[in-house]
Amino acid sequence: MPDLQLTPLRVYHARTKHRFEAFAEGPGLLDWDAQPAAFRHYPGAPRLELPLSADRFERPFAELPTPPAREVAADLNGLGALLELSFAISAWKRWGSSRWALRCNPSSGNLHPVEAWILAGGLPGVPDGVHHYDPERHALEGRALTPPAMGQPRLAIGLSSIMWREAWKYGERAFRYCQLDVGHALGALAYAAAVLGWTIKPLAVSSENLSHLLGLDRGDDFPPSRYAFTETEEAEILVTIDAPGLDPHPSLASLRQGLERVAWQGRPSRIDPSPGYRWPVIDQAAAASRIQIPAHAPAQFHPLPALTPHPGDGGAVRIIRQRRSGQRFDPKCSLPEAAFFRMLDAVLPRPMPPFGAQEGPSRIHLLLFVLRVDGLSPGIYLLPRTPTAARELPEAVRARFPEMQSETRAPEHLGLIRLTELGLMEMQRLARGLSCHQDIASTSAFSLGMLGEFDDQAIDGYGYRELLREAGLVGQALYLEAEAAGFRGTGIGCFFDDPVHEACGLSGSRWQSVYHFTIGTPLVDSRIETLPAYER
Repeated sequence: MPDLQLTPLRVYHARTKHRFEAFAEGPGLLDWDAQPAAFRHYPGAPRLELPLSADRFERPFAELPTPPAREVAADLNGLGALLELSFAISAWKRWGSSRWALRCNPSSGNLHPVEAWILAGGLPGVPDGVHHYDPERHALEGRALTPPAMGQPRLAIGLSSIMWREAWKYGERAFRYCQLDVGHALGALAYAAAVLGWTIKPLAVSSENLSHLLGLDRGDDFPPSRYAFTETEEAEILVTIDAPGLDPHPSLASLRQGLERVAWQGRPSRIDPSPGYRWPVIDQAAAASRIQIPAHAPAQFHPLPALTPHPGDGGAVRIIRQRRSGQRFDPKCSLPEAAFFRMLDAVLPRPMPPFGAQEGPSRIHLLLFVLRVDGLSPGIYLLPRTPTAARELPEAVRARFPEMQSETRAPEHLGLIRLTELGLMEMQRLARGLSCHQDIASTSAFSLGMLGEFDDQAIDGYGYRELLREAGLVGQALYLEAEAAGFRGTGIGCFFDDPVHEACGLSGSRWQSVYHFTIGTPLVDSRIETLPAYER
């Protein structure tokens, strides 16, 4: 792409594109017996088992933007429910001798690079200090416990990434997937907080300060090794929790209170003692995208009407727990038009879950491959998510689709544009081909590509992480909306980047495809057994 300024992150993004003639650099073969550890523990750190309390806070999924009927206290039970619905195991699966965990927060390849950290002060039932969340046991591991805090109680959640978990399978493209996973994790946390009537808000803090706050820069905790890169955790983001009785705007100083005078406890378990590959470009992308001086442009929201909830909308706790990535879809089934429009409505940027967790302005827009939606012709559609994109993006593709028009069957506020109608067979070939020839993109009701605004100067630094995380937030909204409608979604990280742009007539670097997604009627493999998340 000759018009790209060759900054490190633009070089990384171009280098890690999949092309028809070659995939991005990755391992040739995978030894699944040598997969990195799915869970990290801190042996030697005091453990606090959390209650499995989410069921007591069940309420309709459609009511999440409004407070619950009764106030949920910020205490041990509230924190247990918050983590149970965001980062905990939702079920175990077993097939033959294989057994694996599913979690409430989705992840590329079910590899789960994201780790969660709890910074508590004055929270009833929870020791003050920094805790690592252990999803395998649904427990807190007290890494740095401080004397009782002064002032108003406070609670914050930090996220980090163990990027080697993704790099082991996906090679150089893994940095992208880790950031998508952080976006999904933020979305999962935002929805979990909403069940309780709580909200989350990103706190501006530099990558260096966050790494120090979470104890991730403690080199002595990791024994020297030629394979030390597998153990590295990247500090990602810190969000504060606004709940009854908590300080809604805790300062970084208050969260640090007492940490400089306490001993850190526990040593991290090993993730992978003997990797077969190394991908230095991932470390380079991480270094180039760290935030130095926190100065987020605020997220921007516009007043929009909302559509009616899905019929038979179930409880939010149930929907969050049952969320799965669809593995196969039934091509004989279609999606009701009303459900399709409701899903699109749910991804418009509003100050409600999950987009209240967004760090900056919205820069993600949807290129839709409609296959089996009642009332709509198969074809390519466009959903700009901001007024600016609604003006600019159609003009960028007009030469390719001169006959484009507004979709009159859609609610006006969606701004849905039909670029072109195509036959079902042709749409299936297109959707499947662009998503790395995966059937899930063509047997579903619809699939989509997320187009990111890529010319903003911020994209050359921390803004690159923000863009990918926003795509993850959109994906999380689609996952839960699909479940609420009785369907199922799947994130697709493998797609052919530039062929997507060419298919819709985009040229240059202004719009870049960053994530794909698909929704349809799932075909469930009855041979796979489902087991409880926690025996207790």
